[in-house]
Amino acid sequence: MSNPKNPEFQKAITPETVQKDGGAPHVTGPGDDNPLRAEKRRKLHELRAAGIDPYPHSFECTSSIQPLIAKYASELQAGDVRESDRYTVAGRLMTKRPMGKAAFFNIQDQSGSIQVYIRGEELAAEDAKAFDLIDLGDIVGIDGFIFKTKKGELSLHAKGFKILTKSLEPLPEKYHGIQDVEIKYRHRHLDLISDQDSREVFIKRSKIISETRRWLNDRGFLEVETPVLQPIYGGAAAYPFSTHHRALDMKLFLKISPELYLKRLIVGGFEKVYEIGKNFRNEGIDRTHNPEFTMLEWYEAYTDYNDQMKRFEELIAHLAKTVTGSTTVTYQGKEINFAPPWRRLTVYDGIREYAGIDPETASLEDLFKKAKEFGSDLKTPTTRAEMAMEIFDGAVEPALWQPTFVMDHPVEISPLTKKHRSKPGLVERFEPVCAFMEIGNSYTELNDPEDQLARLQEQEKQRMIDEEAQPMDEDFLLAIDTGMPPTGGVGIGLERIVMLLTDRPSIRDILLFPTMKRQ
Repeated sequence: MSNPKNPEFQKAITPETVQKDGGAPHVTGPGDDNPLRAEKRRKLHELRAAGIDPYPHSFECTSSIQPLIAKYASELQAGDVRESDRYTVAGRLMTKRPMGKAAFFNIQDQSGSIQVYIRGEELAAEDAKAFDLIDLGDIVGIDGFIFKTKKGELSLHAKGFKILTKSLEPLPEKYHGIQDVEIKYRHRHLDLISDQDSREVFIKRSKIISETRRWLNDRGFLEVETPVLQPIYGGAAAYPFSTHHRALDMKLFLKISPELYLKRLIVGGFEKVYEIGKNFRNEGIDRTHNPEFTMLEWYEAYTDYNDQMKRFEELIAHLAKTVTGSTTVTYQGKEINFAPPWRRLTVYDGIREYAGIDPETASLEDLFKKAKEFGSDLKTPTTRAEMAMEIFDGAVEPALWQPTFVMDHPVEISPLTKKHRSKPGLVERFEPVCAFMEIGNSYTELNDPEDQLARLQEQEKQRMIDEEAQPMDEDFLLAIDTGMPPTGGVGIGLERIVMLLTDRPSIRDILLFPTMKRQ
């Protein structure tokens, strides 16, 4: 239940909301030389004229930078020299400080940054010539020995120097990085070069995904892949992307969810399955939505949504502890405690508590008025369930900061969910909400073939007025007819977990290449 009415976390990203930074680099096109590019290109041609290849095929490194820092930072004292400890490293030139016939500069690889000291007179003629023609942004190779300066900075004393890649595009300002978010998102390579914090975000994102996969594998789940191109989309209420396959002369849809395929695998006898993959929904773009996103879904036979609440909170607490060192994290200046157990709150109890109205006994007119009070764009009263959810989105979700399982939704909005065993009109479903945003979804899965058929038939009728309603999928119904055991399922939008664990306010901060309008 994402909440489009929460302005702080759901504000649409438009050109008007993007702050420009006049000091950011102007990104040019190939061959579009400004004076800085022209000077870099001149040096490129001078290197070639001197017989120096500015783009060699390879360079053998004996170490990356971080292991050197880890080994020698505490081992050496200020002024210590280890001429016998020779290494070759490579990285991008980030700073340069000439000092007469010598110079200090810093190079940066994926693992870290180290200072290099160089004297032109100690280099071979070709190496000295190459060094004279370098610029910030060039990628270079260093052969040298370890020492610490008198001020205690770990450094390499270069005895050999190779240019590995001549850069033609000026770098962003080193100490402030790219402040213009338009450039950060469109030219991520510049952001990664200039901003260590940004690099750390994506390293943590990778760790979150790999640790999630390990956690599930350790519990006996089987990782699978389902089709990205599907003849019938389903598994979520969303508008799809479509394409046409020429050979088969048929319309296909990019998947909005793997759910209906994963359930087929449960029918087939795989009792614990999961998929981590891209989903695609042709919807709006805002701080928590991107048309292409990474979804984790898992299904586990012989369980229900109560079992999956425990799995969900256990996984997220584990990820928080693994990535941040604690189950308590700070997000946008406020603490979030992911330690189990999380709060359980029914949809209707939440409405009673935060909206001050009873959704089960109030009149339709009163529900409509309350929905409008909390920002609903409904024009006329509709069903009790729909208006209740409008109230929830406007009044309850924006009040839930600490992790909360929102439970027991109206049956009308949950066509793939098993009816509640003791509460008529509701289903066994939960949505975890944290920091005012929904971060997942879970059902006790519907496995009654007659009930499933009736629900999808009702959804098919709704498609006349709601294009996001579930289409009829007869192949899926055939699978359910074959017999699916009692099953609990979970879906998690991994980007939102990454946002929470890296303290980033926008989904575009944790996507390497977010979807953007072409310039």
